[in-house]
Amino acid sequence: MTPITAEAGTASLDERVTGALVGAAVGDALGGPVEGYSPEQILERHGGRIHGIVGPWNGDAWRTARPVAPYHKGDGHVTDDTLMTHALVRVYATVRDHLDAYAVAEHLVPDLITHPRWIPELEAEALPLQRIFLAEKWLVARIHYGHVDPREAGTGNIVNCGAAMYMAPVGLVNAAHPSAAYAEALDVAGAHQSSYGREAAGVFAAAVAAACAPGATPESVVAAALSLAKDGTRAAIEAVCDVAARHSDFESALAPLREAVTPYDTVGPDYRAPSLAARRPSRLHAIEELPVALGMLLVSGGDFRHAVLGAVNYGRDCDSIATMAGALAGALGSPVPEDWAKTVAEASRLDLWQPATTLTEVAREVFERDVRRRRAHERAFAAIGGPGCSD
Repeated sequence: MTPITAEAGTASLDERVTGALVGAAVGDALGGPVEGYSPEQILERHGGRIHGIVGPWNGDAWRTARPVAPYHKGDGHVTDDTLMTHALVRVYATVRDHLDAYAVAEHLVPDLITHPRWIPELEAEALPLQRIFLAEKWLVARIHYGHVDPREAGTGNIVNCGAAMYMAPVGLVNAAHPSAAYAEALDVAGAHQSSYGREAAGVFAAAVAAACAPGATPESVVAAALSLAKDGTRAAIEAVCDVAARHSDFESALAPLREAVTPYDTVGPDYRAPSLAARRPSRLHAIEELPVALGMLLVSGGDFRHAVLGAVNYGRDCDSIATMAGALAGALGSPVPEDWAKTVAEASRLDLWQPATTLTEVAREVFERDVRRRRAHERAFAAIGGPGCSD
């Protein structure tokens, strides 16, 4: 393990945004080919733990082995986690201000259904709608076809990590302001998720914002998440991170972290055959991905490579776990391995750095606008007898 350095702790906004977005995409690509499997199955399939980019689980038979999901996961291809993250960055690039559920309806949904893009896992140009999971297709069904109030559109969807997995941009636009990131992400995610799925989106955005603060550490990120998280989400993060604090190597942490999150996870032991109670609203439960990502951040000491490899080898929904762990470690300033980033960019035919450049510009614009709005409020408040006015 190589903990984050003092130099990483002083990383600039540009470096943190780039690290978070590129790191999320790299984590996504590394986790994709082993998503849905257990650590034991991964160990057997690959003859050991995964230490970098690997090919599809079923080799050249990837098109036919899982006909319901004929995706080329592996070989450096990003999945829907990154596709949705980049789509949200494009919404920020258009609105150039804070977002809400209506921005999802007015910009994100049209982006998914009107603009063909290169989809790495399909190896073709297609609408993003044709790749995203059913929980994300819900956005289109409810908002575009059902004309539901965007603030309530997430109600009724399966409760999963679908909204949380692409909320890093919200945390980055609100860099170093976790409570603002939490509030904004809850509003944005209301169009997509409810219950603990929506809560996870808010807490993940807050954690990313906390990771951008000067001198941030894995411990301070977890503390920020716990200060805002509610109900089962808070309990799950606390339980997992209490266990994670006792480990400094992901190998020894794999089973204990799974055991710690199990009471809060509704999916059950067989990830590909969820229980009848899976993914239903609850105040007692949590998604698995966010607590485990935070746990791996602690285990790794904030080191990007260690955090992401721990998330990947955990299995289950490991592309999303690694997406979150990669975003958090990258936002802390831990360097993303250049060879991984280059391979993922080339294999996915994506510019992983341009979205970061765009979002950094937007974050600065939004901050300046926030300062003007805050000063206008201070003047107005003072004028009606608030602090700073004379009697």
